[in-house]
Amino acid sequence: MKKFVALLLATMMLMVVVAFASAEDMRVAMITDYGDITDQSFNQTTYEAAKAWCDANGVEFTYYKPAGDSTAERVAMVEKADDEGYNVIVMPGYAFGGTIAEVQGEYPDVKFVALDVSAGDLGGAEVGENVYCAVYQEELCGYMAGYATVKLGYKHLGFLGGMAVPAVVRYGYGFVQGANDAANELGIAKDVTVEYVYGNQFYGDADITAYMDNWYQTLGVEVVFACGGGIFTSAGEAAAKVSGAKVIGVDVDQAATIDALYGEGLTVTSAMKGLAATVDTLLTAIKDGKWADYAGKIDNLGLVGNDPASNYVQIAPSTQFSDSFTVDDYAALVAKMFAGDVTVSNSIEAMPTVAITVNDLGTVK
Repeated sequence: MKKFVALLLATMMLMVVVAFASAEDMRVAMITDYGDITDQSFNQTTYEAAKAWCDANGVEFTYYKPAGDSTAERVAMVEKADDEGYNVIVMPGYAFGGTIAEVQGEYPDVKFVALDVSAGDLGGAEVGENVYCAVYQEELCGYMAGYATVKLGYKHLGFLGGMAVPAVVRYGYGFVQGANDAANELGIAKDVTVEYVYGNQFYGDADITAYMDNWYQTLGVEVVFACGGGIFTSAGEAAAKVSGAKVIGVDVDQAATIDALYGEGLTVTSAMKGLAATVDTLLTAIKDGKWADYAGKIDNLGLVGNDPASNYVQIAPSTQFSDSFTVDDYAALVAKMFAGDVTVSNSIEAMPTVAITVNDLGTVK
């Protein structure tokens, strides 16, 4: 019996030592996709979250920017990170699907945390035990943004997507559903219109800005949901030329960035994903020796409770709430969504059937 107890204690001590060694040896790298860490969106939020966590926990951190936008160049950064001793690699964006499929088997001792990488992005590859992928229910925060915008009094809306990839489409279709439900509640469905288009890229340029100029100045669009990385620049530039014109941000709370660039008070709200929360959760789990709880999984993150701030999808705290749509109204909406009393389709097969008018305009170019 004494031998058994001694063996058990020795085993437990070894487990503790291994756990602590794992935490002490943890070195974190982030790789950007085709953007950089100043994009005011996916890369910047992920970088800031990972760096803040590492600074707070005394863990070495760096980031790598690929030379170009290709799987080969992203794979090269994984190779470089591994060569330099980084054993946890954080990757933001669906563009890393091919990278993960290629490298997960080659670097079994590296833990890969991928944000917004779905099974489809992996091209049929299985998720390895050294990989965790998080995807988000964009249709839910898109819905919240559309609902809030109409409740706040806007009737002529625009949706400017980046590329029509599934995440962006879910944002857009959720936005249309939210605007429709709010319009129906207010009895103004016949008065609400959504102009709907994709820029076919994730950055703004002169052509897209001109298109937005037409929306704001000629069609009378009041607010545009700029949904796709840096494409908000074109919406912001165009909105700044028209008194009262507004923008909706995406992925993170973009109000400070948009307002600083184009005018204070320009941003009605932002439809947000919990990128920082995901980074914090996964890095903490790795540090605490709980990687097994996440290994080999693709989690579809959305609502986890009635508290809006606790969820992985939400609208921004900087939302321009008013008497027509208050903080309490928002909380009540989230509670109904969490309870299942309000449902949002996540289908991307076709534009939702709605009572409001939606002008599906294809792509800018």
